[in-house]
This record gives sequence, structure tokens and C-alpha cells, in this order.
Amino acid sequence: MIHWFALLISCCCLNGAAAESPRLERIKRCQTKCSQGLSCKTRPDYWFAPACHDPDEGLNITSVIHNVSISTVMKCEDKQQCRLHLKIHTVVQLMDSVSGVSICTSSAGMMTKCQIVQFTKASRRSMSGLPVTVENDYTEVSPSQHLQVTVKTVPSYCGITWVSKYRTPECSHEDLRKNVPECITGKLSYTASPEKKELAVSVSDMLQGYDYHLRLCLKDFICSGTGAYTLIKKEQPLKTAVLQYSRPLPCLCIEGWSAFMDAPRVQVCPFKDRLDELWFGITFDPLEEALIWKPACPVAAVAGLCEKREDGACVDLPDSSQNVSRDKITFAKVDPHPQLCMKFTVGSQSWIRCPFADGIKVWDVIVSSQHGYEELQILSRVTAKFSVGPWVTSAGSPVDQAPYSILVDVEKQKPVDLQLRGKQCNFCQQVKRIDVKYAATVVHCTKRCSSVGFDVQTQLPVSRVLKTSEAKSGNNEKANLLLN
Repeated sequence: MIHWFALLISCCCLNGAAAESPRLERIKRCQTKCSQGLSCKTRPDYWFAPACHDPDEGLNITSVIHNVSISTVMKCEDKQQCRLHLKIHTVVQLMDSVSGVSICTSSAGMMTKCQIVQFTKASRRSMSGLPVTVENDYTEVSPSQHLQVTVKTVPSYCGITWVSKYRTPECSHEDLRKNVPECITGKLSYTASPEKKELAVSVSDMLQGYDYHLRLCLKDFICSGTGAYTLIKKEQPLKTAVLQYSRPLPCLCIEGWSAFMDAPRVQVCPFKDRLDELWFGITFDPLEEALIWKPACPVAAVAGLCEKREDGACVDLPDSSQNVSRDKITFAKVDPHPQLCMKFTVGSQSWIRCPFADGIKVWDVIVSSQHGYEELQILSRVTAKFSVGPWVTSAGSPVDQAPYSILVDVEKQKPVDLQLRGKQCNFCQQVKRIDVKYAATVVHCTKRCSSVGFDVQTQLPVSRVLKTSEAKSGNNEKANLLLN
């Protein structure tokens, strides 16, 4: 006698959901079918994994059990009252040492269910050596259930065991959605009224005999209720309701489910394409000089800062991009200037929001005309440091650079005058706050010509701060700049 120390397992992975047909096979009653002429009886068994016997020489898995198939069938008592059953079909090579087959199914957290199909002695004797078919559909299963199916001989011989993994169809299968109670969610349709901010919802194909819940929720890992909720009674002839909403967010969904424990839910999101609704709620912390934004819905986006130019373009500020998912993002040390904006990008689409466009300016460049020339003045509501220099257009450069600049300290509510004296026309200079990380650049151009100061020895235009003096008209601090 040859001793078998290893269990020969024929293991394949079958997926009932992937191989599902448009309509599952129907059965009227649970039964076991055997080949014509083979008498068989079925009885339940329990999985105790009894010790196996050594097989006779030449007895192996391929010579005894083959052509095993698994499928899901449906047994219906009435409309919307169907249950799923596992149908197992196998071919067994009949011989004197095999009196039947054992079919067991197990899944995580569930007790193993077994059925023994026993062949009568008379039929075994008359059909010995012939291949016979055995079919069993007693085992009830649930939608989307992961199972392990084991087929072996009776008595059990070492190494003669067939094992397979199988997953039953999911509730997304149309046949299940219409007929299996734990899959029936009902169908939702809606009409949106943006003026009233209302959603008129209709429910069809809901589970008979049960009331129906409807609500609005914000979809994330779970769908969190917004407070809009109603219950449709099963007696109502028209299964309709009206739900109020505040904003048409892309994650705002209508959710419906039957009124029983752990009922499956269906969701419809009317505004799933309204990404433009996400780019609101930008706040500014003046103490921390921080720009803060948190998405109202989960979104895979990139948020950054940009500077709005006169031509309407918004030029990206360097090193300001952040990836957005669902958490709050913060831009620290930001100059709250009307030209400084946030840019949100999803794929190839971008949206610009300028949170300081309508606010009070923290600082500004004020223009006045005195003694035949224009005078610029920086006035700030906070103590700040600025860079001031001539503005030179550089082709291909998103941010124009000054060939040189000076630093100007401005105290809170104490204006500093920048006097421009020269014979240059259309002369422009740029002013930018430099005591923050992110700032916009303000460009001002003169509208008239006036005399310019030159160095007597070099005959070059003076391009530095000559002095700081008290203004004759008040106590304003002046930085007299003679710029070329």
C-alpha cells in the first residue's frame, strides 16, 4: 500500500459575479440529481474533517472526481421574494470503493455546510466503472459571498479532494436588484429646481411591504446627512418627496433605502459635475497672515497662488502648489492684496478665486502731482518692508524683474513718499512686499515727463536713495528716489 503524505488539491478560482449571465437559472425546489439509473440519497453532514483512508493503488483525484462546475441559481416564492442557492455539478467515476460524495461550502465567519450524496449498493454494483453525474443545489448563499467549495469521496481518501474558491453575484446584478430582498434598493429619479434650491424625488421599484427612507447626504467614506430627510409610507399612492439643499455640491447625493435593518442603499448625485461649487470658503487669518481653505467635498485637485495681471491672466507664484484631497490646506505668510488669488486645477480645467478683490487694501501706492512731477506714496495698515525698483518688461518671463531695487521700511499708518524727478516719459516702477512669503507686485507708470537729476561727475542718472527728510506739508517720512 502506498502512503500519501501530501494532499493533492485541484484548486481553481471561479467568480460568480464576473461570469454572471443576464438572468440566473430558476429552480422550483432544492434537490439532488444523479445520473439515470443511479439511485442516490442526500443527507446533511457536519464538517469535522475525519481522518482520511489510504487510497487503493491507482486511485487519484483525476481518476475519481472531474469536471466540477459551480453556479448560482435562484429559488423564488413570489415577486421580490427570491433566494440564492449554490448549484454544484460534478462527474464521479463510480467504483466499489466509493459509496458517495461529500459537498461542503464554507465562508469567513460562517459555519461550514455539508451535504453527503450516498449511492445505493445495488446501483453502484450495476454501474461500477462508469462515469456518473451528481448535481446538488441545497446550499443557500448570500449575494457577493466569498466561498470555498470542497468535493471529496465517501469514504474520504487521502489526496482525493477537489477545492475551489467562488464568489456569488453581487447586488449590482440586475436580476438580483429586482428579485432578492437584500438587493432591492428602489430606483430614484429627480427634478432639480435651482431657484428654489429643491430636489423633487420619485421612487420606483421599491421593496413591497416596507416604508422607504429618503435623505440628502454628503458623500465621502460614508454619506453624512445634511438634515434633509423624509419617510415615504408604503401606503402612499405616489412615492414622491421634495428635499431642500443649500449648495449644489458635487458630493451632495440623494440616498434611499427600505425601512428594515441593514437594508441596501442607493445613491444618486445630481450635481456630480459641479466642481465650480467647491472653490469657495477661502478664509484669511490676519494675525498669522495665513490663507486657509478646506474642500467641501473630497476632490483630487492642485491648489496654488497666482498674481492677477491687467490682461486678466493669473501668473502662478513659485513654490505655491499643494495637492488637495479632503484636508484643509494653508498658505502661510501671505500678503492680502487684491491681485493675489488662488488657482484650483483639476485635470485640464482651472478656476481662479481672488479672496481679497473686494476687501480693504492692507497697503497701497497712492499717486499725487506736485511741482510739475508725479509723486508716489506707500501707505500701509501694518508695519511692512517693500522692494521698489524700475519695471522692465522681459519677453517670456511670467514675472518682470527689476534691474535693481531698493528696500523701503514702512511703519503702520505712516506713509512714505517716493519722489520721481526726471525727464523720462512712461517710466514704470514695481512695488512688492518682501516681509512675507507670497506677495503680489504692483506696477505704476508715470503719465508725464519731468526733469531728472544727474550726477555731475559721471553724468549718469542717480539711482539710489539720496536722503530722508521731513515733508514740508506734514510729518510724512519721504524716501527721495532719483531713478533712471
